[in-house]
Amino acid sequence: MMHQAPQDSDQRFYIPGRRILNAAADFFHLEAAGGILLVIASMLAIIIANSPWGDTYNYILNGLYFHVGLMDGGNKLPGVEKSILHWINDGLMAVFFLLVGLEIKREMVAGELSSLSKAILPIVAAIGGMAVPAAIYVFFNMNSSETLRGWAIPGATDIAFALAVMSLLGSRVPLSLKIFLTAIAIIDDLGAILIIALFYADGLHVHALLFAILPILGLLLLNRIGFGHRGLYMLFGVILWIAVLKSGVHATMAGVITAFFIPLRVPDERRSPAQRLERDLHPWVVFLILPLFGFANAGVSFEGLSAGILFQPVALGIMLGLFVGKQIGVFGASWLAIKAGICKKPEGTHWAQIYGVSLLCGIGFTMSLFIGGLAFTGVDSQATVRLGVIVGSLLSAVTGYIVLRSTTDKG
Repeated sequence: MMHQAPQDSDQRFYIPGRRILNAAADFFHLEAAGGILLVIASMLAIIIANSPWGDTYNYILNGLYFHVGLMDGGNKLPGVEKSILHWINDGLMAVFFLLVGLEIKREMVAGELSSLSKAILPIVAAIGGMAVPAAIYVFFNMNSSETLRGWAIPGATDIAFALAVMSLLGSRVPLSLKIFLTAIAIIDDLGAILIIALFYADGLHVHALLFAILPILGLLLLNRIGFGHRGLYMLFGVILWIAVLKSGVHATMAGVITAFFIPLRVPDERRSPAQRLERDLHPWVVFLILPLFGFANAGVSFEGLSAGILFQPVALGIMLGLFVGKQIGVFGASWLAIKAGICKKPEGTHWAQIYGVSLLCGIGFTMSLFIGGLAFTGVDSQATVRLGVIVGSLLSAVTGYIVLRSTTDKG
């Protein structure tokens, strides 16, 4: 039996479309949406890497090169030529680090890290959460100078993934606990940035480093005069990215440096350039760049692999570093600091919830995969790193969710 069509012909076609659009809009406004897309993209990469299209997947990422620069007829003039994987990891991830830099600056100037009393607990927790996983990794790899390069891999926290898991609990989780996790992850990101700059530079080129001073001086000048239009900051940022890329320091550092020079407050403007840029970049990073990074870097082929690979030093160090080291480091450092009277527990929380957050900090995923790509370049090594990161992160995500769900009241 057919239903009578609505009298308004426009509504007949508009309502179903509106429902779809509203559903999509609701999804993208979810706090967990970015983490969900990241997981879906990463799972898709694993499926494709283990399908008949696996070789095509690897060829597209590693075999196709794109040249950006001037051309003289058919001849390439000096420029930047990278594989698609490198354009994602060196180019798009510089935008991710630009956003991270903006978030760190905002929190340090006007947020949860703006005073020592606010910052001391997440700082102590983050330091513990970086040191213990690194120690566990070193313990399993101390006999190999080659594999020791990966010591920083399990020290990272994926803020998007971790907050996505926490947001699945909705109002069960106190706001102070979300702020605590976010602050730890931001400090963790700052630590990762310093580690990348200090320990993963590859064959420094002095001339390129000296040239990088010029755009930095330009950024400094714009900042000092209170220049409010972000376009010029971006121009200097691109020039700095090219210089840093050629210098041997990882190119993503250009994004962080640029972020620190973009002013938070400008006279006669209600909203600062840094706030506007952070707001505009956020959806692009969360819904495009990070899922694309996950798709490009999580595709590990299981062909020829056995469960025994998880007991090899690199994979074991990463997996246990994330799952065991993070919870011991974050919870242990927090417990010591609070018991010593240096700081207080987050308002409205108890120890079981802090332990649940400590588990979620073991979700290293994005940053761990990124550092893993800097530490190891071989195909076999990359597969081992990816497997260790994925297993360690999943264990942390599942157990963290279970602990928080069982120790928080229904909202």
